[in-house]
Order: sequence, then structure tokens, then C-alpha cells
Amino acid sequence: MREPYDAIVIGVGGMGSAALYQLARRGKRVLGIDRFDIPNTMGSSHGVNRIIRLAYFEHPTYVPLLRRAYELWRQVETEFDEQLLYITGSLDVGRPGSQVLDGSLQSCKAHGLAHEFLSTEEVVARFPAYKLPEGFKAVWQPDGGFVLSERAIVAHVTQAQAAGAEVRRNEAVVAWEVDGNGIVAVATDRGAYRAERLILTAGAWAPDLIEELVGYAVPERQALGWFEPLEPELFHIDRFPVFNFTVDEGHFYGLPVFGVPGFKLGRYHHLEEVVDPDTMDREPNERDERVLRDFIARYFPAANGPVADMKTCMFTNTEDEHFVIDVHPEHPQVAIAAGFSGHGYKFASVVGEILADLAERGTTGHDISRFAIGRF
Repeated sequence: MREPYDAIVIGVGGMGSAALYQLARRGKRVLGIDRFDIPNTMGSSHGVNRIIRLAYFEHPTYVPLLRRAYELWRQVETEFDEQLLYITGSLDVGRPGSQVLDGSLQSCKAHGLAHEFLSTEEVVARFPAYKLPEGFKAVWQPDGGFVLSERAIVAHVTQAQAAGAEVRRNEAVVAWEVDGNGIVAVATDRGAYRAERLILTAGAWAPDLIEELVGYAVPERQALGWFEPLEPELFHIDRFPVFNFTVDEGHFYGLPVFGVPGFKLGRYHHLEEVVDPDTMDREPNERDERVLRDFIARYFPAANGPVADMKTCMFTNTEDEHFVIDVHPEHPQVAIAAGFSGHGYKFASVVGEILADLAERGTTGHDISRFAIGRF
């Protein structure tokens, strides 16, 4: 491609790959650059799959974005000719008054989502893998499920390349600037590139490239485990919905057996370890397992078998745990997506569309006012 490109995307993970795809299918001359392989196990998008759910306890304003995200996941899987989105239904479980339970119910009511409000006894009768204390309630929503996170990155990049995008792997960006003519110059450890627009989707490394995010998009170590069920039939994809579950021990999430021969489980903000993404301990340890094992033993004893696998990844958290999706406060030709705080991947398809809009015209028809960088 001749320079300058129409746009350069820095970071070709969940969000960046979707932005690359959206721009390429709009006929733009676009370059994607990633410091690692595509996909890779260094950032926030690996580990087979990620939950997607319409009953969004974080805030009802996310639901319109989710509806569009579902449409776009279906679009790319059709083009790629591979299933990426699996529907299992979702359960949000907790005591009345908890954010997970009340927030989920609020989103369902605000947006007319199909749902059921279940008692402890109804949850256990319908989903016998659960062992719930008295007094817990759950919101069942039939549209929840999961996205194959690594395969979706491959799908977005493959389709972007088919539309003419260029991709450079294992190439680290060291600096970027906007020259006097408004052209963006990007320097890497292997070369230099120029573009009319820049999209920054660098995940945990975003603060290295965006000064305004230093101290406001904070990387945190996260651990995931897959545990071999003692009663595998209870955790089959057709019988076990994805879940969010708030208990005294914390906020946990889980998925049915898929891809790895184990029930997948994580605890939000795991051990609350703020890390440097370049030096983080990436090896799971006994303490990581114990956090998850204790929860399983109490609430899912039928899953309390051997560890099938464990992995670490990263959250990049903002103070309010809402995203940053905006144009740069000083450079309108630069769009930013960062700080997804452990609940962003499901939105990758629509975030890619938003970023392409921002790169094309500086605005988007989607409501992203909650995600303004200036709120910090």
C-alpha cells in the first residue's frame, strides 16, 4: 500500500481486529500493528471464549450496544463461515440488593428483555449443578452465551485481509505523533508509517501510548481455571448457562464445558493484583487455584474434579469500570478504545464499528457519552 494509509490500528486484539475489519470492508487502506502474534496469550482475549449477555447489570445503557454487537457477531461469523457465537442463556445470581441481581433485573425491565426471576429452589431444580444457600435469587435471560474470543480475532483479521488490509505482527510501537499537516506518524521497533487517522487499541499497554490514561487505565492480573466435572452431564453446553454469581467470597463468572475438558471459572478482580504488563507473573499458582477451588467446592460440588487447565490474563480497569471510547482530547484524528475493565470483549464487534466511525468522520451514531475520556 502507498502511504499515507487511511488509518493505522495499533493493537490487533479483540477491539483492534474488529476496527481493522470494519475499516477494510468500508474500502479504507488500513494497517494493523501488534507487538505480539495474532492471536496471542499475552493480553486480555485468550482462553477460548468470553461471556456475552443482554441482561447487563453494569448499566442499562449498555443494552443497545449489545443488541448491535450480537448482529455484528452474526455478520462476521457468516462471512468467515465458522460459528463464533453460542447461545446458552445466562443466569445472574445473588441475594436481593446485590448489583448483579438487581442490575440485571433493571436492564431486563428497562429494555423489555425476555427473562424469568427464579428462586433458589427453581434454580436448583432447573440447573442441578448449582448448590445454592437459601435466600438467593436469579435472573434467567435466554439470549446469553459466549463468543469464541481467539477465533473471532482470527475471523476479523482474515476478513480484513481479504478486503485489502495489511497486518504486521511482532512489531512494537514505540511512539506516535501528529505532524503539522495533521498526518499521524507511527514509529515501531522495525519501521515507520504514516496515516491520516490512528486508532489506539493497545489493551494493558494503552497508558504507554496515551498519556491521559496513565493512572486511569490500570492493568490487573486475572486467573482462569477449567475444572473437570465429577458429573460432566450437568455442565454440558445444552444444560448449563453462562453465569455471574455474587457471594460473600466475591463475584464469580463461569461457562459450560467447551473447548477445554473442564467447567470454566473466574473471579472478577481475582486477587486485586495491579501489575506491569511487561513483567506480570503469567504462571498460575496454587493460590490462584485455591480461590476458584473453594468457590466450586461450596457452590458447584459436582465440578470439583482435577484441574484441566489454568491461565492468566489481564483486566485493564478504569475507576468507574466503564470503558474509554473517544477521540483524543488534543488530536481529533486519533480514536481511543481502552479500559474495558474485565467486561469488554463481548462488545468488540460493535466497538470496531464505533472506532471505524470515529476514524471516518469523528463521530458515531452509537451513544458513547458514558465512555468519554474527559470524565477522568
